[in-house]
Amino acid sequence: MCFIRDEYRQIFVNSVRYCQENKGLDVYAYCIMTSHVHMIVGSNGTNPLEGIIRDMKAFTSRSIRKALEDSNHVHESRREWMLYMMYKAGSYNANNNDFQLWQQHSQPIELTDNIIMDKNLEYIPVP
Repeated sequence: MCFIRDEYRQIFVNSVRYCQENKGLDVYAYCIMTSHVHMIVGSNGTNPLEGIIRDMKAFTSRSIRKALEDSNHVHESRREWMLYMMYKAGSYNANNNDFQLWQQHSQPIELTDNIIMDKNLEYIPVP
């Protein structure tokens, strides 16, 4: 339930914008849910898509962690619980030192034709 607060959504949106402007991320559709994100994205060839996604996830994870740990930065009634859950998730993952916000692997689906594209676009809720 990380993205309930606007501050955390804005961290994610800023990261997406940075990747668009500096790393070659193309965003076709997205929806920020309370606990996860749906995106239809691609790369313009500047950087491989998997590297862009890795960097975007790393940046948002570090930034949200910093916001949670900074008691003067955000009023967060769930602070201790969120930090506990993220540290606990990180402790179970050998690829992390101590903290995990995102799942280790995304679930990419290659959109090879218009039928698959339409099906996945319909899955992304429109606000």
